[in-house]
Amino acid sequence: MRRPLPKLPSWLPVDGYILALVGTVALAALLPARGPAAAVTEGTSTGAVALLFFLYGARLSTREAMAGLRHWRLHLTVLACTFVLFPVLGLAARGLVPHVLPPALYTGLLFLCLVPSTIQSSIAFTSLARGNVAAAICAGSFSSLVGIAVTPLLAGLVLHGDGGGFSADALLSIVCQLLLPFIAGQLLRRWIGGFLTVHGRFLGFVDRGSILLVVYTAFSAGMVEGIWHQVSGLRLLCLLGVEAVLLAVMLTATSYGAKRLGFPREDRIAITFAGSKKSLAAGLPMASVLFGAQAGLAVLPLMLFHQLQLMVCAVLAKRYAAQSQQRPQRPQGAEETQEAHEVREAREAQPAPAAAGTGRGGAAEAEAAGKAVVNGARG
Repeated sequence: MRRPLPKLPSWLPVDGYILALVGTVALAALLPARGPAAAVTEGTSTGAVALLFFLYGARLSTREAMAGLRHWRLHLTVLACTFVLFPVLGLAARGLVPHVLPPALYTGLLFLCLVPSTIQSSIAFTSLARGNVAAAICAGSFSSLVGIAVTPLLAGLVLHGDGGGFSADALLSIVCQLLLPFIAGQLLRRWIGGFLTVHGRFLGFVDRGSILLVVYTAFSAGMVEGIWHQVSGLRLLCLLGVEAVLLAVMLTATSYGAKRLGFPREDRIAITFAGSKKSLAAGLPMASVLFGAQAGLAVLPLMLFHQLQLMVCAVLAKRYAAQSQQRPQRPQGAEETQEAHEVREAREAQPAPAAAGTGRGGAAEAEAAGKAVVNGARG
C-alpha cells in the first residue's frame, strides 16, 4: 500500500509553493547553469514563459469579465489601487535608497508595485470572507487583462534607469513571449477551453513547474554575474519590513476607501482582497523578460510579498467570516435588494468554506474554499 505524501504541519506559516521556490533558489546558488547548460535553460525558460501566457489567455474567460461591466465602479476602484496607488507608493519609497534598500532591491520593489492583481487567491479569500465572489472573479480577470499591456508600459516609464524598462530587444521579447501567446490562447479558447478545464489539475503543475524553471534560470544568471554580493541579510530584513508596511497601507486604503465610496460590505471585501494583492504567476515571467540576467534580485521582493500577503489575508479573511456570522439576519418578510440577491446567489453557488486557521493553514483552507470558483473563472 502506498503511503500518503507527507504534508506540512498546519501551524507552519509558510506556503508550500514558497518552499519550492526557496529550494529552487538554493539549487541555483549551489549548481548554477553555466556555459552550454545556461543556453539550454535560457531557451527552455523562454519557451516556458510563452507557454504560461498562452495558458493564461486560454483560461481567462473574456465573456465573464465583460459580463461584470455593470459593476464598473468596483472594477475601476480595483484597477486604480493596482496600477495607480501601488505605483505611487513604490515611487515614494525611492527615498529609502540607499540607506534602507540598495538600488537593486528597490528596483524589484518598484516592479512589484506594477504587477497585476492575482485572480485565484483573491477569489478564494473573498469566498472565505463571505464577500462578493462574482465581483472578485471579474475584478481579477480585468486586472490580468489590463496588466498584460499596462505592466510593461509602466515598467518602461518608471523603471527607466533602474535596471529595467524598454529597449528594442525588450519590446520584441514582450510581444513574442507575452502578448502573442496570450492572444493566441484567447483565440483558441473556444476549442481548447473544455480540455483545459478537465485537465486543470495537471496543467496547474505545468504552470508551477514552468515558474520554477523561470526562477532557476534567473537566479542562475544572477549567480554567474555575481549580483548577490549586493545584498546582505540585514537588507533583506529591511525589505521585508518595507513590504509589511506597503501591504498594511494597501489593505487599509482599500478597506476604508471602499467604505467611504459607499460600497456595500460584500463589495468592500472583494475590493480589499483584489486591490491589495499581486500576482506571482504573472510577475515572475514578466520580470524574466524585462530584466534578463538581473531578474534574480528583481523578483525577490515579489516572492517575499507573495508569502506575506497569503499569511496576512488568511487571518483577515477569517475575521471577515466571523463578523459575517455575527451580523443580524434580514428580518423575515423584508424586501431583499437586487444587489443583495445577486451576492447571495453567487455565494450559494459555491461550497461553504471551513473556518480558516492562521498562517499556511488558513491560506491552504482559503485556496480549498475557492477551488470551485477558480475553476469557474478559468473555464
